Amino acid sequence: MGRPKAELRVGGRPILEYLLERIQWPGPTLLVTAPGREHPPGWEQFGREVVDTVAGEGPLRGIATALEAAEPSAIVVVTTCDMPGVTSEQFHWLADAIASRPLAQGVLLRRADDIEPFPTAFRAASLPSLREQLARGRRAVQALALLDGFVLIDAPSEWTDEVWINLNEPADFDRFIGQSH
Repeated sequence: MGRPKAELRVGGRPILEYLLERIQWPGPTLLVTAPGREHPPGWEQFGREVVDTVAGEGPLRGIATALEAAEPSAIVVVTTCDMPGVTSEQFHWLADAIASRPLAQGVLLRRADDIEPFPTAFRAASLPSLREQLARGRRAVQALALLDGFVLIDAPSEWTDEVWINLNEPADFDRFIGQSH
C-alpha cells in the first residue's frame, strides 16, 4: 500500500473510525496494533488497544494477541482494517455461528473454493492452538481449518462482493473509494 493501512482515510475520516461505524458492535472493541504502529488515527474510538508482543508474525499473531487480551470465556470476532466492506451483519453472523457450535475453537469461512481468513471468530480457549501454530512457524490463518476444533463454514451466498474487498494496493483503495463514496 505504500503506507500503514490503518492510516487510510475514507470520506475524510480515519479508516478505523469508518470501520467501527459500519460494524456497530454492541460489545467491547479491541484494536490490535503492530509494534511501532501504536495509536493509528481513530484508535481512541476503540474500547482498548493492545500491541502484538512479537513483530513480523502476521495476522495469526494479531489474533493470538487479541485472544490473550480477551476474557477466558470470550468469543472474539476478528476483521482487519483493510476490509472496509465488513459490516455488523458479518460480525453478528459469525458470533452466532461459533456460539451455536459449543465445541468449536474457531469458525472460518469458505467462499467458492477459497478459505477466507477474515472476517472470522474464535473462542479465547483456542489460544493454545494458535500459539502452537506460531511456534511451528505456521502463520496462515487459513491453515487453522485443518486443525481439530476449527470449523469451516460456507459464507452466506447473499453476502455481496463488497464484504470481501481487501485493500492491498493503492489501486484497490482507489477502486473502493470510487465504488462506495
